[in-house]
Amino acid sequence: MEKSEPKTIDEYIALFPLKTQEILQQVRETIHKAVPNAKEVISYKMPAFKQSAVLVYFAAYKNHIGFYPTGSGIEAFQHEFGDYKWSKGAVQFPIDKPMPLDLITRITKFKAERDLEKVVKKKK
Repeated sequence: MEKSEPKTIDEYIALFPLKTQEILQQVRETIHKAVPNAKEVISYKMPAFKQSAVLVYFAAYKNHIGFYPTGSGIEAFQHEFGDYKWSKGAVQFPIDKPMPLDLITRITKFKAERDLEKVVKKKK
């Protein structure tokens, strides 16, 4: 029998070992605090937070948590990534180090502001 795809962030988190679950929960709560009105969704098989558009995605892997603020989020904060591996749409936070919650908060808020600006522009 094929494993069913998670339909909620809770179902997604439950797929991982306890230590990883704790880290995922920490990232989830950090994003919630940054953008309390954002909706939780699963998109591209990953947890995501959405306003009018998806703001950020995150996902667990064996050795890191992938954080996906897409291009604009990476571009605006790449100078703060230091030793983290990153690409034009993602940054990897090692699982064996504390999550950079302050950085996640700032990137998420940045993405939420950009999203709201786009909504306002569309209405004009």
